[in-house]
Amino acid sequence: MQIEILVVGRMKAGPERELYNRYSDRIARSGRSLHLTGPNLIEISESKADDVRLRKQDESHQLLSKVERDTHVILLDENGKDCSSRQFASLISSEQQAGTTSLAFAIGGPDGHGEEMRNRAIRSIRFGSMTWPHQLARVMLTEQIYRAITILSGHPYHRE
Repeated sequence: MQIEILVVGRMKAGPERELYNRYSDRIARSGRSLHLTGPNLIEISESKADDVRLRKQDESHQLLSKVERDTHVILLDENGKDCSSRQFASLISSEQQAGTTSLAFAIGGPDGHGEEMRNRAIRSIRFGSMTWPHQLARVMLTEQIYRAITILSGHPYHRE
């Protein structure tokens, strides 16, 4: 199963980029044994539209135009459901066992996700009730994907 990360905004050089790259490399190496590939990072620039609704609509359309029709999309959203690392691993495993060929995690822009993206998503999750900068959310997501792989493969990285 291909793992994709859909992001509004581009990450600049710096410590967040280094951490993202570190976990992304770990995912690519460790995921092979579980038949997981990626992560394939898809970045778009923030919309310049004046209206919030139009910005979200434009960003959703741009992101969705870059993924295959059969890709399952999971939103990272402040109103999403909390889940533990084990539940997150179980989510990935369940998608893979169901025959999903591509699973995409979407981080919206500063205004959040548009309706087109919300309608396309199979679920919505969050990293707690706090608001996180998009660059840190990207790092946290890649770390959690890596952690899920270690949980699923029985590696001791994750401790209870």
